[in-house]
Parts: sequence; structure tokens; C-alpha cells
Amino acid sequence: MKKAVIDLGTNTFNLLIADVGTNDFDTLHTDKVGVAIGLGGINKQQLTPDSQMRALNALKKFKQKCDEFDVVSITALGTSAIRDAQNSVEFLTKVKAQTGIEVDVISGEREAELIYKGISWTHSFEKPAVILDIGGGSTEFILASNAGIDKKISLNIGISRIFQGLKTGDPLCESDIVMIENWLDNVVGNQLDEYATASLVGASGVFETFYEMIHLHDFTHNRKSYQFDFQKLNEVLNWLVYSTTQQRDEHEFIIPIRKMMGPITAVKIKWIFNKLHVNDVWLSPYSMKEGGLKLEND
Repeated sequence: MKKAVIDLGTNTFNLLIADVGTNDFDTLHTDKVGVAIGLGGINKQQLTPDSQMRALNALKKFKQKCDEFDVVSITALGTSAIRDAQNSVEFLTKVKAQTGIEVDVISGEREAELIYKGISWTHSFEKPAVILDIGGGSTEFILASNAGIDKKISLNIGISRIFQGLKTGDPLCESDIVMIENWLDNVVGNQLDEYATASLVGASGVFETFYEMIHLHDFTHNRKSYQFDFQKLNEVLNWLVYSTTQQRDEHEFIIPIRKMMGPITAVKIKWIFNKLHVNDVWLSPYSMKEGGLKLEND
């Protein structure tokens, strides 16, 4: 049975179309659009008219693709920017009227559960690891092992919130970096103290960009997680931290939304590595959208 999942992320909308069976699924089509629905209003708990228009255009495109594949059901999951927005009902009403798609606005905890479910398709958790999903509005941390989820938390420390809330230069200077780190320290406090672990699994998204920047070719996968060379990953992060807009614009493996927010993303990830004492990093090609697929026996 052909089903679709749409992840309405704060920065990026993702589409997955799959042929779903009893115990497994085959991916038929994926797409992503840098909607930036949180841009201009996330820290005011508003979805701006421009961001709503971009979102509607992306969802119309996704609906057309679902129709082409004769999809029988669409699961659309609204995340941080949408769940926090005071005018989200207005937006969701437009989505239903213009596309026929009903969006399920999920909690941060439910988001974390679906992220774990998706990543479990690709990572064996031979040793405990913290799953990290870097979003524009929220960031999910899931401490997991082969026995399942030990702890999970969703924090409103998304990249778009930092980008819009702090004024930084281009390129970042040392005082900018310290300001971002201090902001993270103040917001997070001791909430991650029990998540320290050497091993970290990054959920698709920005970690795919890091892979492509290291290898200078598109990321392809065979439903297995990929282990980064930690030194090369840090080299890419350091380059991003101190890069200029022009340098990022000229890099063919950085998508537009990450050209804008890449330096802040890199500072934040380095802060997380230090905070959790990480020295072993994996990339999972799956995340919430794969976790959101309902198999026939669910």
C-alpha cells in the first residue's frame, strides 16, 4: 500500500512516499523544500504571511506528487514552529482547504519517539548512543540502546531560534561564538547532564550535508548508518564556523537554508559534542518521516 509522510519542519519540509507492507517498506520517492516556515516569526510565536505562502506552495507540490504515485494516505506532522505558533489554526485551515492535507501537530516527546523509530531501521545500537535531531525550532536528544529509549527530551534551541534571536556578524567572530555558547548554556542548563555518551547518531538533515561536504558528492545510502571520520567532521565544522556568506554560496554541497544558518549550526554542534563528551559520530539516513510510516501491522 502506498503511503506518504510529510515532516513540516521549522526550516525544511520533507516528503517520503513508500510502498508499505506488514513488516517493512520500500522508498518510492523523497523530496525536501527549504520552506523556513519559522523565519520572521518563530520567536514571536507567529507564522508570517510569507512563510505560510512558502509552506502552502511546498505542500501543493508534495500533494501533486502523492497523487502521481496514487498514495492512499498522507501523514503530515507539524513540529516546533507550528506547535508554538499562536496563529497555527489559521495556517492549518488554509492547508486543509487548499491541499486536502490534515496536519497532525505533535509534541516534542512524540517527535523524539518517531525519530528513534526511524533511526532504528538503520542503526543497531550495539552500544548506547544519543540520537540528535537538529531542527530549526527544536532539537531532540534521545538516549537509546538496543533495549529501546532510555531518556528523551525536546528543547527549544533550534537553529532558526538562535539565528533570529542573536545578532551575529559575517563571518562569526570569537565574541559571536561565545554569545551563542552562552545562550545555549543558559537555555539548556543541566537538562542534558544525563545524556553524556561517547557515541552520537545524527538524524539525516544537516548531517547529510556534512557527509557531502567531506566527500564532495551526494549522499546515498543502503539503509545503514555511516560512521564519520571524527577529525574530518570537525574540520568541516570549523570551516563552517568561520566561513563567509560568499564562501558558503560558492559551495555546491550546502543547500540554501544551510548557507544562511550554517555557522550557527556548526557552533551549536561543536557545543553539543563538548557538552556530551562525544567522540564517535554516526549519520543515519532516516529520521522522523520514516518513523512516521504506519506499517500494516502497526
